[in-house]
Amino acid sequence: MTRLKAHVERHAVSRIGWLRAAVLGANDGIVSTASLVVGVAAAEATRGPILLAASAGLVAGAMSMAAGEYVSVASQADSEAADLARERKELETQPAEELEEMTAIYISRGLPPDLARQVAEQLNAGDALAAHARDELGISEHVTARPVQAALTSAATFAVGAAMPLLVSMLAPLPVIIPTISIATLVFLAVLGWLGAWAGGASPWKPMLRVTFWGALALGVTAVIGKLFGAVV
Repeated sequence: MTRLKAHVERHAVSRIGWLRAAVLGANDGIVSTASLVVGVAAAEATRGPILLAASAGLVAGAMSMAAGEYVSVASQADSEAADLARERKELETQPAEELEEMTAIYISRGLPPDLARQVAEQLNAGDALAAHARDELGISEHVTARPVQAALTSAATFAVGAAMPLLVSMLAPLPVIIPTISIATLVFLAVLGWLGAWAGGASPWKPMLRVTFWGALALGVTAVIGKLFGAVV
């Protein structure tokens, strides 16, 4: 008797909700706080204003990320709920049309018409709403909107990311604080890019280059602005 081995697969799509919020939050925390430090330091400020700006940026940024993510993802959840309610009503009032629609979807994916019809009938006989949500609307449990999870993840990871340049600004000698913060920030971003790629099961090189490039650009722009305004003041 042949025994079938269990084939277990783990896909990154199951982590896409919190992973996106985590990477976005940490990246924003590192870049925005480091840019604040560099901009204020470029204006030839003392350590007190630098730490004040970084600390305020950490708190304000974490709250802003939480609020922004919650509002954004909640809007997505509202749209999904409205689509599901509409689909539920159509299944109740127009079952034949919905069956034809599902059949057409499976035909477009390469199934012969007869088999597509059988698949549609079998799925409609079970959890019809789940089948239509997945195949017609593109809504599944892996990508459904979770506002609270996204808000908490973004706030926490922003705070962790912002704490890194804040700590460096506390320890770095004031005369070399700008190059120290800049180098440390690029290292933090490269590590973040690698971690995000690893968690998502992707190659790390593109994410690492992407986040370090935009981080370097942000640092350069804020340093120039700080220098210009500092010279004016």
